[in-house]
Amino acid sequence: MDAIVTNFPRIDDQSDRPSQKEAEDAVRVLLRWAGDDPQREGLLDTPKRVAKAYRELFSGYELAAEDVLGRTFEEVAGYDDMVLVKDIPFFSHCEHHMVPIIGKAHVAYLPNGRVLGLSKIARVVEIFGRRLQTQETMTAQIAKSIDETLNPRGVAVMIEAEHMCMAMRGIQKQGSTTLTTTFTGAFKTEPTEQVRFMTLIRS
Repeated sequence: MDAIVTNFPRIDDQSDRPSQKEAEDAVRVLLRWAGDDPQREGLLDTPKRVAKAYRELFSGYELAAEDVLGRTFEEVAGYDDMVLVKDIPFFSHCEHHMVPIIGKAHVAYLPNGRVLGLSKIARVVEIFGRRLQTQETMTAQIAKSIDETLNPRGVAVMIEAEHMCMAMRGIQKQGSTTLTTTFTGAFKTEPTEQVRFMTLIRS
């Protein structure tokens, strides 16, 4: 996983970020390119709406997983067994076609003296989901960010998702699901931990 980049520069740090007007003008160009008239009544406010929606859909670029994962808890009464948060829904966008990826993530770790607030795990999924992504990269990014911040005995991440670039265009196969996994530490070296992770997800 060393080749996976977990931190992207925040857009606010980039001096060449386009203005709101430039973003809206770009949408008007696309509307014209698609064959419609940006000046017709139904499309007059579309550029503004699209720019606003993109701010929300790609808000993950303005956040860092390390900021969310920064606070951990040590008072766990000796608990050292698996912590699993499963069926975390997410929406992302394919970096190749900029169409939606819709799925759910299952994230587990084996504590090594410290634990995370459970909502933090879902928040990390959200941060990486709200960027242009490939599913493989997103899976590895979630695992690596938790592994590096918490230093647990192991991390396991599974993502199941449907890609609209396969359902809406190209091969047009609706309902097909892509599954990716990343394991670190004990989840990678001890097959029984992987089996337990998979069993708990399917139970």
